[in-house]
Amino acid sequence: MMKKSSGLVTFAEAREAFKAEAVLKKSSYDIKLSVPPQEFRKGCDLAVEFNIFERVGVENLLKEKRVKFIDIVSIDTPSTRPLDAVKVFDYGDSVMVRCGALKITVEKGSGLIRNISGGGCPDVPFLYIELVDRRIFEARRPKELGYSLCALCLDRAFEEALRLYESGHLGHSPN
Repeated sequence: MMKKSSGLVTFAEAREAFKAEAVLKKSSYDIKLSVPPQEFRKGCDLAVEFNIFERVGVENLLKEKRVKFIDIVSIDTPSTRPLDAVKVFDYGDSVMVRCGALKITVEKGSGLIRNISGGGCPDVPFLYIELVDRRIFEARRPKELGYSLCALCLDRAFEEALRLYESGHLGHSPN
């Protein structure tokens, strides 16, 4: 059986990484948004991880869809493994989900959004006002409210927190 080898697509700007993720997923590539190891960071702190044996198809599709990327690299050794872009921290009565510098804290059981923090984009205070003290399953998505990279990163964290809530991992099952 052949071992799966990974590759990374690196980007100068995070919005291009998000665009690449959408384009590749729509074409059914098995990919994951990740944080590249330090030695591969040349622009933003996001990359797309994929099966390196699909490199030609990935590269051609990104070029066809005019997604701007810096490089495509092979990452076969443990020291060059990327980090997940989304991290979950359990604090007992609440869960904090982080994507990049943006964080959302959700109360277990009730699904109440307790805090939004991080980032430096001008729409973060607005996102805070619109989301804090609302239940995650009733709140609007950050990407529907904001317009910046911070809103996109917060949306990734929101999406994971909502998934955890809906699956019952936050002490509540909607079923």
